Amino acid sequence: MSLTIDYQTEELGNDERFPSEKRLQRWLETARATLAIEEALELTIRLVDNDEMQELNREYRGKDYPTNVLSFPCDWDLPEEPRLLGDVVIAAAVVNREAKEQKKTMEAHWAHIVIHGFLHLLGYDHIEDADAEKMENTERNILARLGYADPYAPVADAC
Repeated sequence: MSLTIDYQTEELGNDERFPSEKRLQRWLETARATLAIEEALELTIRLVDNDEMQELNREYRGKDYPTNVLSFPCDWDLPEEPRLLGDVVIAAAVVNREAKEQKKTMEAHWAHIVIHGFLHLLGYDHIEDADAEKMENTERNILARLGYADPYAPVADAC
């Protein structure tokens, strides 16, 4: 079965670093295989600037700052395939800044954020501790299959 990604990057200039569509496809196909999802899926991944992300975060979460990722699951119950999952909106500048601050590679941090948003579209959340543990373990498992380190492991300070 297929995984269709509508990858929207038009609003960003050439000054922001972000992954290729091919890389996104690999990350999400690995997530889908890890979760044993066999049905055809479709989703949008949209990269935005900090101003737009702050506006979305304020409107939908009541938080007046740009966050790294927001997910908007599709609540239409359509019987046909592909199943429309919804939209993942990512603030490229926030993700890039976080990677640097957390001493992670850009690629590994982007993979984590994309997978995190994808899991939200599938119904995962991290509001309750047990749900957070389940989501984080799922992220760790997918990222390990992709060859990335545990995103929640403490990073040792360089001497």
